[in-house]
Amino acid sequence: MSWRVWLDRLIVLVLLIAAWQAGSMVLGAYWLSSPWAVLSRFFVTLFNGELVFHGSYTISEALVGCVVGGVPAVLLPFLLRKQPIVVAILDPFMVGGYGAPKLAFAPLFILWFGIGIESKIALVAAVVFFIVYFSTLSGVRALELKLVQMAQVVGASERQIGRHIVFPGAVPAIFAGFRIAVPYAIGGAVIAELISSNRGLGYLVQTGAMNFDTTQVFVAILAATIIVHAFIAIIDTGERFLLRWRPRGAALMVDHGT
Repeated sequence: MSWRVWLDRLIVLVLLIAAWQAGSMVLGAYWLSSPWAVLSRFFVTLFNGELVFHGSYTISEALVGCVVGGVPAVLLPFLLRKQPIVVAILDPFMVGGYGAPKLAFAPLFILWFGIGIESKIALVAAVVFFIVYFSTLSGVRALELKLVQMAQVVGASERQIGRHIVFPGAVPAIFAGFRIAVPYAIGGAVIAELISSNRGLGYLVQTGAMNFDTTQVFVAILAATIIVHAFIAIIDTGERFLLRWRPRGAALMVDHGT
């Protein structure tokens, strides 16, 4: 990535912080905490362990939920690759599940799984599953049929075709699905904690709002944002590793979304 992109990003960041500071000065710190107050509290709660304790709980929910929801979402399109009729039968139900407001099910998940971490994991898994499923399905469907036919001509088995042709071809779509799903996963975990939890970043937001402590609310939001960026960085690294066989030019085009 060129230095100009980093410079432009820095300029945008400075402008956002300046607008935030101006808003805090106009409205007052009681209504909108200043960037310096948020940053100071962030490091205080980070070093005293409070932010680590609550943040690790949210990370655990999101990570386990991504695995529970993401793994079957990736496997299902591959298993149904040769079953177009089954895919067509399931399609309206998958679309309905994708369109259903998952957060509206949060009270039901609490009723079914209790107020512990299980209900938050279930909500995150429900959010992640449909996003990753449809993204993976689009990647499997977009596979060039001629590649499969050529492999069949030289005697490749279905397992070999799936491993060496279908899966590598669908990897960008899989990671694109996780890249979209991760922010929703973190947000879903935080909102679930808002509804019922005694720990987590959502709990910090809730207690901060109840105590009219906008600084604490922004600290929790900042921590959630950093976690999202960390997850995305891990996903990008994994994608580059799995697609290291691609020409560098093709990789750059995908990375920049062109």
